Amino acid sequence: MTGFRNDLAQLLKARFPVLYVESFEEHRVLAELAAVAGDAALIRTPRPMWTWSATTGLLQPDGAARQHTMEPDNALDAVLRIQEPGLFVFRDLHNSLGGDIPALPTVVRRLRDIATAFKSGAVPRTLVVVAPMLRIPPDLDKDVTIVDFPLPTEAEIRGVLESMIANNAAGGRIRIDLDAVGREKFAKAAVGLTLHEAENAFARAMVNDGILDVHDLGVVHEEKRQTVRKSGLLEFVAADVRLADVGGLENLKRWLAKRDNSWLAAAADYGLPAPKGVLITGVPGCGKSLTAKAVAAAWGLPLLRLDIGRVFSGLIGSSEHNMRAAIRTAEASSPCVLWVDEIEKGFSSGTGNDSGTSSRVFGTFLTWMQEKTKPVFVIATANDIERLPPELLRKGRFDEIFFVDLPTRAERTSIWNVHLSRRLRKPAVAGGLTLDDALLREVGDLTAGYSGAEIEQAVVAGLFDAFSERRPLRRDDLVRAVSAMVPLSVTQAEKLDEIRLWAKTRAVAATAAEDWDPGEEPPTAPIPVVPRHGRTLEI
Repeated sequence: MTGFRNDLAQLLKARFPVLYVESFEEHRVLAELAAVAGDAALIRTPRPMWTWSATTGLLQPDGAARQHTMEPDNALDAVLRIQEPGLFVFRDLHNSLGGDIPALPTVVRRLRDIATAFKSGAVPRTLVVVAPMLRIPPDLDKDVTIVDFPLPTEAEIRGVLESMIANNAAGGRIRIDLDAVGREKFAKAAVGLTLHEAENAFARAMVNDGILDVHDLGVVHEEKRQTVRKSGLLEFVAADVRLADVGGLENLKRWLAKRDNSWLAAAADYGLPAPKGVLITGVPGCGKSLTAKAVAAAWGLPLLRLDIGRVFSGLIGSSEHNMRAAIRTAEASSPCVLWVDEIEKGFSSGTGNDSGTSSRVFGTFLTWMQEKTKPVFVIATANDIERLPPELLRKGRFDEIFFVDLPTRAERTSIWNVHLSRRLRKPAVAGGLTLDDALLREVGDLTAGYSGAEIEQAVVAGLFDAFSERRPLRRDDLVRAVSAMVPLSVTQAEKLDEIRLWAKTRAVAATAAEDWDPGEEPPTAPIPVVPRHGRTLEI
C-alpha cells in the first residue's frame, strides 16, 4: 500500500478539499486513511479522523456521535462548521450523489461549499468519500479528486493464507499438503479478490475435504468466477478439457508447455517476462477453440472469454468504457487466460459507419496488448486472418502466430482415438467395436481432408445410427457416416487454398514435422512449400 499512502499524503499536503476512493473494502480504506492522517512523517500536520455513515451519523475522533447528523446534509453542515484540522470520511454518501435516484441538490451544494471553504481555509481539512461505486454528479467534476485504491497485493494475500494455515494446522483439523510453490500458486490465484473474498475462498478450500493441496485451486477460481460474472463483460468458461484431448498440433502443444508456470516468481527471477499470448488461425473446426480451453486447464488458470459484441453498446462513449472495464476485470483475475474467439469478427479491418467507435475500442485493446504487465495470457483465434488489421499482427502484440491446417494422417488417427475412446467407455456403446490400430488407420485414411470437428460429427452420427437400433456402435456405422458427409475441404476448397497461401510465410505450423507422412501432402493445397521462406519450426 506504499503507493496509495504516498499519493494520499501528497493530496493532503497540497490541501485537496474533496477526495473520492472507490472500493468495497471499507475497513482496509479506513485503516490506510487513519495511518496516513496520523503520520507526521508523511504529512506535516497530523489530522484527527472523523467518520460518517447512514447508521451512525457523524462520529468524532474519540467515537462520540454528534447529535442531529444522521442525514447527510446535516452532517455536511456540521463538518463545514468545524474549524480544526481534520480528515472527514463519509462512507454512504454515494447514495445521495446519483444513480437510480437523482442526486440530492442540497448535498451537492454543501459539497461545493465544503470544497471552497477547505481550499481557502487557514487549517488543513479534507473530506473523503469512500464508496463501492463511482458516483460524481457533473456539478462536482472539478471539485472532486479520485484516488485509486488497489486491491490486496500478492504479499497481503499470502499473509492471510499463511495465517489461516498456521491457525488451522496447529489444531490438527486440517492437513496442509502445500510446498512453497503450491502456496505461491494459491496466493497468485487469489489476486484480484478482496481480502475478505480471499479468506472465504481459502476457508472453503480447507473445509472441502479436510486437506489443502493444489487440487483445491479450483475453489479459488470459483470465487473469481463470481467476480467475473458480476462484471457482465467477460464470461468465466469451465476449462474441463485436457491437452491430451486435443488430437495432433504437437508443435503448438510443445510451445505452450514450455510457458507453463511462467507467471511464477521463479520465472521472474530467471529474467523471463510473462508471455503476452498467441494468435491461432487456420481452417475452421480444427481445434483452435479447444486448444484455448485445454491450455487453461493444463496451466491451472481461470479461462475468461471476451465477447467483443458485449463491449459495443448503443450509448456514445460506453463501448470504450466497456473495453477498459473488461481489461480491468481480466487484470484483476490474473494470472488467467483471456480467450478472444473469432477475433476478426470483432476487430475487422473493414470500415464501418460507427463514428470511429470501433477504431477507438480497437486502439484501447492494442495499447493494452503492447503495454500490459499483468500475467494475462491472451489466446485469440481467427478463421479469416486477412480481415485483421496489420497492426494487430506485428510482433509485440502476440508472442507467436500459429497456423492450424487440416489434420494429417497421424493427427486424424489421434483425433479418432480421442473421440472413440471417450464414447466407448459407455457400457451401452462398447461391445460392437474393437478400438485397435487397424481400425484407427482405416478411419484415418477414410477421412483425408476432414477437419477435427467433422470427424467428431462422424462419430456422433454413427452413434445415432447405433442408438436408433438400440445396439453397440459398429465399424459400418462410422464408415457410413463418413461417406455421407461432404467435408469443408471440398465445399470451400478455394477459400482454404487462400488461407494456406497466407500462412506459408507468415505463421508457424501447429502440426509437428514428424506428424507429416513423407508421401502425404495437405489435402487441398497445391501450393508448394518453400523451405527458404517457410516457418514450419520445431519448437
